[in-house]
Amino acid sequence: MRPNGLFGQFVGIFAAWNDTRVTRNALSRLSDHELDDLGLHRGDIDTISRRGRY
Repeated sequence: MRPNGLFGQFVGIFAAWNDTRVTRNALSRLSDHELDDLGLHRGDIDTISRRGRY
């Protein structure tokens, strides 16, 4: 069962925030060489972690 109304919105906002946090932390733990293998730079982490938000 999926929550709805104001509580459902809160749950959705919290889930999006948590996904962003988890992605940012995972990418931050990678070395510069590993990021380069993925075609990323350390400065890209915030942008990449926010992509799936909305």
